[in-house]
Amino acid sequence: MNEVTIVLVSAALFGWALVSARLQRADLTPSIVFLVLGGALAGLGLVDGSTIPETFAPLVEVTLVWVLFSDAARLRVQQLREDVGRLVRLLGLGLPLTILAGWALAAWLFPQQGLWLAFVVAAALAPTDAALGLPVVTNPAVPSRIRRLLTVESGLNDGITTPVVLLAIAGAAAAAGVEGAEGAGPAVITLLIGVAAGAAVGGAGGWLLRRARRRGSAAEEFLGIGVLALALLAYAGAVEVGGNGFVAAFCAGLAFGRFAGPRAEGELVFLEQTSSLVSILVWSVFGAVTVAIVLDRITVLTVVYAVLSLTVVRMVPVALSLIGTGLDRNTVLFVGWFGPRGLASIVFALLALEALGPEADDAVAIITVTILLSVLAHGLSAAPLAARYGRAAAASTSNPPAARP
Repeated sequence: MNEVTIVLVSAALFGWALVSARLQRADLTPSIVFLVLGGALAGLGLVDGSTIPETFAPLVEVTLVWVLFSDAARLRVQQLREDVGRLVRLLGLGLPLTILAGWALAAWLFPQQGLWLAFVVAAALAPTDAALGLPVVTNPAVPSRIRRLLTVESGLNDGITTPVVLLAIAGAAAAAGVEGAEGAGPAVITLLIGVAAGAAVGGAGGWLLRRARRRGSAAEEFLGIGVLALALLAYAGAVEVGGNGFVAAFCAGLAFGRFAGPRAEGELVFLEQTSSLVSILVWSVFGAVTVAIVLDRITVLTVVYAVLSLTVVRMVPVALSLIGTGLDRNTVLFVGWFGPRGLASIVFALLALEALGPEADDAVAIITVTILLSVLAHGLSAAPLAARYGRAAAASTSNPPAARP
């Protein structure tokens, strides 16, 4: 990356800060703007997309660590008691069905890739990103429990999907004969070690932070930095003992949220702001990396898969999982449609590219086209559909009925 690129990216970040409210009212999200910026930088020859996966691998990995930790730490089970049944259905039934449906579709449309790469595509595109549909989760016209359901689903499904994606990448690497690949079996052991290491670090860190607050030994202005470091400690510590750092980060966030006490939410603000910054940079990196891949490998079947992934593959499992929960048809369709593919899918695609090299190009092209279509379709439809659904919900009932046992 040269100085001109740094100047342009920095200027774009500052410019976004100045006019972000107006652009968001025009349905332009940071993901759209900085994705286009990254593509433009690659198109102008200011960055070399072929070298980015290796150069920016640490940025991509750190981004996923902070996002996983932050999403998990935000979870408050006691606030979700009324909706825990629906959430369990979405994550315990809808998410696996989405992965299986996406896997079957990818294996059918792209048999030349093999089952493992088809599995990588399906798992990488399973998690959702609420940030791409921000007007949905922030619009007060949408019933609060539906907004909360979408937000929590998005916050948890990337952590749940991460070990599945990593197993798929390990299996694909072994099947492709990538040097040093160990296959899916040993990867399971690293995942289990990551769970234990992350829970230990996050729980201990939350408990120590809570005690430090009570004793008055912790300076308020430094607590956010401490939480930021704790997420990295969980990741690096798990890797050091042979575990998976991403799974460790997610489990550490869950444990931290449990043991840090009621003020933990305020201490996550700095982590979330930092995560937002690096996430924007990842969108730019993604735009730069995928220009050449998409231009070389996009086909009609790729577009067909992307459309089906955003509709049938997502919406049918959601509808099946929500049967018997008391939600009306409009609400089920609304929840099913707003499953944008975003940051987690980007990180998974870049991790696959880093681990598999050119072997992953076709799979990354499918993931990329789906994300690009999602950015446009969900970003542009979020505000009008949220307003329309909000009016319909207000006309029929104040809030959806409580979940049935």
